[in-house]
Parts: sequence; C-alpha cells; structure tokens
Amino acid sequence: MKKTRIKLKNGQKTKASTPIIISASRATDIPSYYSDWLINSLKRGYVARLNPFNRKKYYISFQNARLIVFWTKNPEPMISKLKKINEMNYNYYFQFTLNDYPNKLEPNIPSLQKRIKTFKNLSNIIGKEKIIWRFDPLILTEDIDIDNLVSRIENVGSQIKNYTEKLVISFADIKVYKKVQNNLKRNNINYKIFNKEKMKEIAGKIAELINKWDMKVATCAESIDLSEYNISHNKCIDDNLIEKLYPNDEKLMKFLYGRNYNKWIKSRSKLNFDTNDISKKKLKDPGQREACGCIKSKDIGMYNTCKNLCTYCYANYSKKVVNKNYRKHDLKGESIIDIESKN
Repeated sequence: MKKTRIKLKNGQKTKASTPIIISASRATDIPSYYSDWLINSLKRGYVARLNPFNRKKYYISFQNARLIVFWTKNPEPMISKLKKINEMNYNYYFQFTLNDYPNKLEPNIPSLQKRIKTFKNLSNIIGKEKIIWRFDPLILTEDIDIDNLVSRIENVGSQIKNYTEKLVISFADIKVYKKVQNNLKRNNINYKIFNKEKMKEIAGKIAELINKWDMKVATCAESIDLSEYNISHNKCIDDNLIEKLYPNDEKLMKFLYGRNYNKWIKSRSKLNFDTNDISKKKLKDPGQREACGCIKSKDIGMYNTCKNLCTYCYANYSKKVVNKNYRKHDLKGESIIDIESKN
C-alpha cells in the first residue's frame, strides 16, 4: 500500500498509509458512538491507530480513500451525517447487524422495533442495495435453541425483507476467544457450540426463509460449505458489490481491475456489457482470517471502545475499560485509539 507524509496537529510530519477503502469498523461501532469524531477525522484528513498486537501507533490518510464500509448495530446517529459525507464525495455502504437477542447478550442497543425502523429509514435514504442485513453471530444458549433462533431470524426478516437484498450470518466463535468465554460466563450465559451438524440444520431452515423473501444469504468468514442450501461465502468488503454500486468511480475501478482497467472500460462501451472474462486484481486482505473473503481495506477505530458491550464480542476486554475510554474520548483528538494509548 502506498505511503504519504502527513502533518500532525503538533506540526510533526510522519508517514501514513493511503488506502482506497476504509473499514469503519470491525473494532468498534463508529456510526453509533463516534459519528462526530469520524466527520472531524475526515475533515482533518487522517486518523491514528494502534496495532492491536504490538501496540505500535500508525497513521491512515484519507488522501486516496474512495469508499467507506460502515459496520454497526445502530446507524441512527450517522444518518444525519450522510449529507456531509456525500458533500465530501465519499462512497459508502452499510453492514447493519440487526439481531433479535435478549438484553443480556446485547445490553446497550436500542429496542428491536426502533432498530428495525432505523433499518427501513436508512434503506429508503440510500437504497436497499447499500444496506446488508447481518444476523451475526448465530449463538446457541440454554434459552435459545435452533428453532428459537430461526424464529428470531424470521421475526426480523419478515419485517425488513423489502429493505435489503442480502443476509449475512456467522457462527459465534467462542472456542477460539478466551475473553468471549469469560464474558459469557461472567454474565451467566450458558452457551452451546455449533458443530457441523447443527450448522447444516440451521442452514436448511434459513434457506427456507430466504426462499420466501427472495433474498441472498452468505456466511462471514466460515470455512464450512453450505452451498447445498444456496448459501455462499461472503465478502463483506466486496469487490463485486463495489463494482455494482460505483462503476463510474475511476479510482475504485482502477483499484479493482489494475492493468485490466482499460480492457474493462472498453467492455463497458459495448452494447452487451459483460466483464466476466476480465479478471480483477487479487485483492484478498491478508490481515483477515483465512476463510474471510474481504478485499483489502484499512480498519479505523480500536478495541475496548464500543459501548454496545455485547457479551459475545471479541473486541472488548471489560466494561470498565470501555467506559473509561469512552469518558476520555475527545471528538477533536487525533483518534479513538489515542485514548487507549495514553492510559
């Protein structure tokens, strides 16, 4: 990824990466809690971020950014900011996680009906093709078995089926995250693990729902093959969706097609427009899990700053740390990350 030099508020100059795509964010719910911070950061032209593994700070410039992919459970605070983002000439789409879980799993998000209302409102504003519904993750507990979980998915889907084109699911990764296990136990949630048989059982039931709704369904970062249920592997940062939504953005298309961009342009000028025989660049994000299909982007935001405090989430260590970081958050500061780095 190309680098540029940026000037910080203190006058110091430093290097920054210049991604085409910004992910906002896998680490925290920026639309819900940090929408003002994001607008100020876009105006400033860069953010700082801490590497979650080695704790080193690095900078991300918006100099070349053409697309923002939003991840959220409540985009309502961001909706009023979309006009400003449009004026800044950024493209975007939303990954909207709309689950129907009890409060002990998702304690700090608005009521289900309020979130459904927000989903419909956002869809009407930006178009249903730009809002992907996530029921994510799928989790089993002593109170939620497969039939109950399917009924919860049906409850949401039946209300928003005309406001989106796609459902994305994943299975809760509990075994691989010790802190998730601890959070669930701390909150007295007796969870159950999805094995292959249970994954296939619920996939079949979801497929029946999707057939009624005329909606695509895909799994996020799951290795299991569910194609027999017409469930594909997803790309949340999706080159195919980006091309569908923003084919006239030259910088985005050059990013996707590279040396084949001119060939792609010529194909577009033909009466029977078909680019299936034109290969895109190999853009799989090496920083994500092997089963993840996402193309390259740069995440902004930081762990331990999401006030949703979902008990199954890998991004928060503890409620105490999150609340401490949130209280110290400065909308005009360099980044959410700076809060944690100064603790």
